[in-house]
Amino acid sequence: MRILRLFFVAFSLLSSFAYAQKPGAQNNQVLLPNGWSLSPAGKNLTLGDLPLNMAVSHNKKFIAVTNNGYSDQSIQLIDVTKEKVIDSMPIDKSWYGLAFSADDKTLYASGGNNNCIYKYTFGKSRLWRSDSLVLGSRLPHLISPAGIALDDSRNLLYTVTKESDSLYVFNTKTKTLLKALPVGGEGYACTLSPDKKFLYISCWGCDEVKIFDTKKQSFSGWIKVGDNPNELCLSKNGRWLYVANANDNSVSVIDTKNSKVVEVLNAALYPDSPPGSTSNGIALSEDEKVLYIANADNNCLAVFDVSAPGRSKAKGFIPVGWYPTNVKVIGQKIYVTNGKGFTSLPNPHGPNPLVKAETVTYQKGNRKFRTDEYIGGLFRGSMSVVDVPSEARLAVYSQQVYQNSPYTKENTVVIENGNPVPTKKGQTSPIKYVFYIIKENRTYDQVLGDVKEGNGDPSLVLFGENITPNQHALARQFVLLDNFYCNAEVSADGHNWSLGAYATDYLEKTWPTSYGNRGGNYDAEGNRATANNKGGFIWDYCQRAGVSYRTYGEFADDYKPNIPVLKNHYCTYFTSWNQRVRDTTRFYQWRRDFDSLLAINKVPQLNTLRFINDHTEGLAKNRPTPFAHVADNDLAVGMFIEHLSHSPIWKESVIFIVEDDAQNGADHVDAHRTTAYVAGGFVKRGFVDHTMYSTTSMVRTIELILGLPPMSQYDASATPMWRSFANEADLAPFKSLPINVALDNKNIAINEWQARSDKLNFAKEDAVPDVEFNKILWHGIKGDRVPFPAPKRAAFIKIKEEKDDD
Repeated sequence: MRILRLFFVAFSLLSSFAYAQKPGAQNNQVLLPNGWSLSPAGKNLTLGDLPLNMAVSHNKKFIAVTNNGYSDQSIQLIDVTKEKVIDSMPIDKSWYGLAFSADDKTLYASGGNNNCIYKYTFGKSRLWRSDSLVLGSRLPHLISPAGIALDDSRNLLYTVTKESDSLYVFNTKTKTLLKALPVGGEGYACTLSPDKKFLYISCWGCDEVKIFDTKKQSFSGWIKVGDNPNELCLSKNGRWLYVANANDNSVSVIDTKNSKVVEVLNAALYPDSPPGSTSNGIALSEDEKVLYIANADNNCLAVFDVSAPGRSKAKGFIPVGWYPTNVKVIGQKIYVTNGKGFTSLPNPHGPNPLVKAETVTYQKGNRKFRTDEYIGGLFRGSMSVVDVPSEARLAVYSQQVYQNSPYTKENTVVIENGNPVPTKKGQTSPIKYVFYIIKENRTYDQVLGDVKEGNGDPSLVLFGENITPNQHALARQFVLLDNFYCNAEVSADGHNWSLGAYATDYLEKTWPTSYGNRGGNYDAEGNRATANNKGGFIWDYCQRAGVSYRTYGEFADDYKPNIPVLKNHYCTYFTSWNQRVRDTTRFYQWRRDFDSLLAINKVPQLNTLRFINDHTEGLAKNRPTPFAHVADNDLAVGMFIEHLSHSPIWKESVIFIVEDDAQNGADHVDAHRTTAYVAGGFVKRGFVDHTMYSTTSMVRTIELILGLPPMSQYDASATPMWRSFANEADLAPFKSLPINVALDNKNIAINEWQARSDKLNFAKEDAVPDVEFNKILWHGIKGDRVPFPAPKRAAFIKIKEEKDDD
């Protein structure tokens, strides 16, 4: 028996190492931390931070790009013939809207939460800001113009807005506002009919296309389309309007003559796929026989033959970069903006107070390197320039897109026999109760970089074993996960990824503005309907499947639920976000509720909790030190596991713990790598699992245990964490360890970092400027003069365009 057991352990270790992939370049592909791969076709150009939109000049010689990311926002100008960036104009606040005047002498661009439209003079291949159209007062009053359409013959500019949900009509000559009308939901794009009689508006927030009669200056109708409609594309004769529906993986084809949808094009890789393609950009070929659809979360273009609207046919796919946001066609070339560029990166020097927040790009030989400080500005956007492919080349491209995708039609899960994690919905598990704890913002190296059994960098540790003894004990006594990555970049998309296995295009495109201190709100966690996942969150799936559930603070702020499904399914006295309440207090709140439910045999099958204080409050005077906050968080985790391990349901329970994101720290492998823990009766003991996992791997494992279907393509395709589970239960309880930091330790020093901390707003998660906050933490913990480790940099790989063999 002992020999068999040793053989099984050895086999498990080999199996784990066999799946120890890491993000980065491999075999002419780039593996992303979310498990998907890139192999962009064509020639590729580096752009700014989060390019969202392109405008093509009427003479088709230039393309303007608006970059709307966290760090540097800008308008860039690309020479179509030279295929290079020839000008870049910084803009303090911007958003999606962009349009050239008919004579190409003027470019109009959205000023975002500056509540204006900027006017740029264009000449001699350069841009100059010359004027602006003011929609209303600036912050805190939010308007945020989005799509722009121009009627130069009448000196009219139309813009729809994201925040005030309205249509604004301007006279560009007199700069006067002529009309402002409510649209009924967040506006995204707008386009004029060729005769300028009608303006079509995609209502991002109401799933409709609104029709505005420009002669009567009033709305004349609306057309129901898919979920989260964004980009619009109108045929030259104005008869056919194409509408991208981000949450439906689809494009609606509208007959404008009869104001009705004549067909819906499924842009996903497979029919009946759950959300996760994120169709958000569309363009017609010059002969208007082919439609190209940018699928942001599939990292590709879907290609359709639309020569006979109503009877369109799928042609194939084209691989592009990470999160394509917009597509345009000029002649025989296709131009695609990729919001997140071509790769994910480590950030071993971030947060680093010795390096400025701006991006540094340099070249060494034929390799291009990038260094950044904070994950929000870590990824440079890019442009893919692809020749219109032949049928043979498109077939090759399509095959590559499928190879890049871990999502398949069947998504069969291969798990060893007898494992407590089922292979598919409907199979039973000996685990009956799932406890899912979400924590805040730490990287792997920050906390577990000192664990010698894992792939850590001890020089990057801020909250090591002396501060987090319980989390270190969990990693050693149960499973060490050193290859685990967040799907999200920040909390605004992190909580939605953690509880919904997806973040909508609304969240992905708007959080960089608010996090970059350019205005906006925290719209995640059910706080804004447009930001919510189409099918809801994991509790909605529980409700539909008859699985009992309860939340403790997650999606429940101020002692009330944020979404309807949590009504009567939350602890009324559990404190959500309030850093003046200790996590150990939250533990006692949970214990009180849990014990009362246990006594009447009513413990829910799914329990979601949040322990928040590893976020810390920096060096804010008279507030707990970062060490005290993190130690409090660690002790709460240890006490939670200990209490549950002594309960009668321990054998039937599993605890999953993860950070919602990894934004507030450095990591030498990838900026998305984070700490994750799993414990329970059927969890392996003393095991190191090097398998590459993500947030959606954890979500998928929970779904399989509870008998729930996947919520998106991302959890459907994620690797379940079955290797961390044993076929037989080990019921030895967990003993929490005493902490080495007094929880009442306060920041008492009066210095620059204390003064900076006192100016920050900790009343809501991620309401602080992250680069500033990370600098404060580094100096407060490491000291002003501690030299930072030499940066280890990752290189972009340049993928050359393949020659057409036919």
